[in-house]
Amino acid sequence: MKYDIKKFNDGQVTAKIVANGDLDIKIRGNSYEDLFRAAAVKEAWDAENTTNKNAVARLTLFCLIGQRSDRRFNKGESFDLKIICNFINSMQFDKVSVLHPHSPISLALINNSEKISHFEFVKKTYLKIGQPILVSPDAGAYKTTHEIAEKLNADLVPSNKVRVNGAPVISIQGDVKNKECLIVDDLADGGRTFKFLAEELKKQGALKVYLYVTHGQFNYGFDELKETIDHIYTTNSYKDIDDDFVTQFKII
Repeated sequence: MKYDIKKFNDGQVTAKIVANGDLDIKIRGNSYEDLFRAAAVKEAWDAENTTNKNAVARLTLFCLIGQRSDRRFNKGESFDLKIICNFINSMQFDKVSVLHPHSPISLALINNSEKISHFEFVKKTYLKIGQPILVSPDAGAYKTTHEIAEKLNADLVPSNKVRVNGAPVISIQGDVKNKECLIVDDLADGGRTFKFLAEELKKQGALKVYLYVTHGQFNYGFDELKETIDHIYTTNSYKDIDDDFVTQFKII
């Protein structure tokens, strides 16, 4: 199946099906425009397949927008992820695959959804570095990182962060002296939490600290991160990065 997309000067997008077949849309999904483009294609495809009951439509989202807004944080505020997922559901795809969602809430809110595991990317990073100790950055990441550590037969050190008088206090629950460490998490916005964690790991004797995140936003650049982190590994699910400090696994 093939399609064309056109964007008008006012921002409107329109789609045209140019070859029939099953629909398989693969997008970053990290912007509302991405989702509207998918919706335009799906509507055009539906119109061409009204009598084809065997036709299948699949959507792959490599970096779902709003995935961290997985609840209503304060009274009177919108539940943004719910709004986004309702829009995705309105397209009525037969299968929606999401790469390493921030929480299970995304999959619960999206109909016919499944998780794409990030394990292979962590494995490649782990082997490239030379079998470092895995570090989970907080309690929320521990379960997933523990599952990966078991598959890799790797050592795992949990960590946790609390704030005391507004300042982050990080606890490392294991021995990292004279060892290389790999922090594993789902996404990095600015990444300052990882900077402070790497700093604490090195204070406790870690030789090198690497960072893996599936979704690398890094909205404030890398200058601060370079102070304590030796190298970053990520996919290009959110954007392409041209920096020697970062190794990217290309998926889109």
